[in-house]
Amino acid sequence: MGFRLPGIKRVSFSANQASTRAADVPKGYLAVYVGEKMKRFVIPLSYLNQPAFQDLLSQAEDEFGYDHPMGGLTIPCREDILLTITSRLNGC
Repeated sequence: MGFRLPGIKRVSFSANQASTRAADVPKGYLAVYVGEKMKRFVIPLSYLNQPAFQDLLSQAEDEFGYDHPMGGLTIPCREDILLTITSRLNGC
């Protein structure tokens, strides 16, 4: 089960569904993991060009380099920060 916010989706899955994660990401979207519990969100690719999201990408590069073992992009921020940034981007 998951829920959808405008412009961002949180997708939940069980361990036995891990191999189908890529199928959960629609065309034009990207899976990202945030927070202490590494919650998975699916965001529009268009966010990658936005300065606020570029800052998060720089932090991810500094902390993790280009090795993201979760199968998606790991971003070192709290869940509420990602939701705040994406809600602002939805208003653009």
